[in-house]
Amino acid sequence: MQRKAYAPGVAALLAVLLAGCTGSSDDGGPTDDSNPGDTGTASAAAEPGRYRTLPEPCTAVGHGTLDELLPGIRQISDREQREKAYEGEATVTFDTDRKVGCRWKVDSPQATDHLLVDFERIVSYDSAVSDDQQAEQLFAEKEAAAHLPEPTATESAAAGSTPAGGATAAPSGSPTATSSPSTGSPSPSTSATPTELQPRVLEELGDEAFLDDELSSSGSTAKQRTVTVAFRTSNVIVTIEYVEQPMTVGAVPDSKELQDRAQNLALRLADSLSD
Repeated sequence: MQRKAYAPGVAALLAVLLAGCTGSSDDGGPTDDSNPGDTGTASAAAEPGRYRTLPEPCTAVGHGTLDELLPGIRQISDREQREKAYEGEATVTFDTDRKVGCRWKVDSPQATDHLLVDFERIVSYDSAVSDDQQAEQLFAEKEAAAHLPEPTATESAAAGSTPAGGATAAPSGSPTATSSPSTGSPSPSTSATPTELQPRVLEELGDEAFLDDELSSSGSTAKQRTVTVAFRTSNVIVTIEYVEQPMTVGAVPDSKELQDRAQNLALRLADSLSD
């Protein structure tokens, strides 16, 4: 009988002690499985982009590739001047962790060639938007600003990241399979550009890419052609601007040749970023 009377008393005492330790919702005390400062509403921060740094732009393009894009560079007889031409000139930037670039300009008896390579690393300051998402938005704005024509069915089927005509990227320092010494010669494409050479979205280059091709209308003087290839890989946007102006009045730079060269460079840069 004494043991039966004692057991309920012990149970009651334990119940009181447990209630005091765990607290309740009435007194505002935390429960045993709660974390201080956890409101239950905070969401995980968006993931950072793949890239935390940028390559050195003036060494990102090898001598062999520069020989291909800037034919006049090999014609510079003075060794010191030729080496300086290979070095290029870094673009002005206020934050080399976020944006860097390099430009080259070389004259030859046939034409003046300009090359600009620009790298931009995108960082989102919104915890709900990842670096990749921010870069994707900015690249979409860049593509929209290029005013690419609407692709036709034929153009969509032919679009690709390989150079026009099916050429693939050649090893650094070797000429492209489709290149021809037609720089500065009159071209029948002056009045009409073939569909496969028109400005377009490129497939299989980075996460997304496009190519733009503009020919200046400078009357009877030599016409300047500007080919731009831009692509995005994760949170880095790469822009290549390749310009050629022949020395011969009335001459037109070959669209296919310049596009092939610019796309080959883009493929090499995309591969180097993936390493």
